[in-house]
Formats: sequence, C-alpha cells, structure tokens
Amino acid sequence: MKAIWNNTVLAESNDTVVVENNHYFPADSIKREFFEDSIAHTTCPWKGRASYYSVRVNGELNKDAAWYYPEPKDAAKQIEGRVAFWKGVQVQP
Repeated sequence: MKAIWNNTVLAESNDTVVVENNHYFPADSIKREFFEDSIAHTTCPWKGRASYYSVRVNGELNKDAAWYYPEPKDAAKQIEGRVAFWKGVQVQP
C-alpha cells in the first residue's frame, strides 16, 4: 500500500493493518522528511488518545493529515507504532 498526497509518496508498506477502513502503516515506512509534529489530539473510546502529524510537500501544508496512537488501549494494540492518513491523502495499492 502507498499513501500519496500532492503527487508524493508519504509512506509505502506491504504490512498495513486495517482498522475502521483505515490502513495503518508501520512508523518506519513513513518518509519522515514530509512530517511535522502537531499539537492536535483526539480521543477514541476504544483506541485511546491519538496524536497527529501535519504533512508538508512542495511547500504545501496538509494540517493534521496523519495520526497515530502512542499508547493505544489494549483493544487497539495492533496499531501501536503505526500511522494512518486522511484529509485527501490517497491510500492505494
């Protein structure tokens, strides 16, 4: 699977985990040069507290376009150390 935004591959892996129709990529498969830490957080009742990355490609910013669970609840342990995408980031084979 590939995560693509602004004609640029942000992450690529044959080992994604699908939860709620989102592909979670291993953290070591993302291209860190495109990611910036965000102060945003949300909470899911069964996964826990999510943290976000903004994505910057060719000078364009996609705010909070990727998220991850630094300490997921037990029910979501399979996504620990993984990153998912939204906000126009295309995830495709």
